[in-house]
Amino acid sequence: MSNKTILRYTANQRTNHWLVAILFFMAGLSGLALFHPSLFWLSNLFGGGPWTRILHPFMGVAMFVLFLGLVVQFWRANFFIANDRTWLRRINRVMVNDEQSVPPVSKYNAGQKLLFWTLLLCMLGLLFSGLVIWRAYFSEYFGIATIRWAMLLHALAGFVLVLSIIVHIYAGIWIKGSIDAMLHGWVSRAWARKHHALWYREVTREPIDKDPKKG
Repeated sequence: MSNKTILRYTANQRTNHWLVAILFFMAGLSGLALFHPSLFWLSNLFGGGPWTRILHPFMGVAMFVLFLGLVVQFWRANFFIANDRTWLRRINRVMVNDEQSVPPVSKYNAGQKLLFWTLLLCMLGLLFSGLVIWRAYFSEYFGIATIRWAMLLHALAGFVLVLSIIVHIYAGIWIKGSIDAMLHGWVSRAWARKHHALWYREVTREPIDKDPKKG
């Protein structure tokens, strides 16, 4: 850590994140191709219908395994603390960029924590429902009613996951510096103080009321 910047994500963490992102888009596009006939043209991205059907579940499993790597590294930072409840009650202040009116938060704010656990639940839902409907290996062990419910769960979990990722991307663009953190790993001390004051104090050992220009 230099005097001007703080390491937020290591190279391994950033690589893991972007691999999950790439697999998400690939699994999402191939899943849409299989979801409805009007979207079947997307299968051309993967070599046609048969290859799309073959590759989709493997990409989904790879995405889940890599996402578990992020879970192992970040689950402790996503436990809720007392300040998070107040932060959520004052979310309207955050939406107008008035973060001085909300309590300081740790490495992740309450919105990011909610997103983290939502993504994990969706990933688990997609994994287990996907295994049930994976015809090449597992679906023969389940009855038709179970398969139908699994297909419904798979579609629902996929829909929520896509919406969650859209929110994730929007928030990353909206909070200036967030995308740079995942690209380069570093954030400015001012950024950390403003958006994640408790985390800033944890990594710098400075009181959060200290003027960074004097530090």
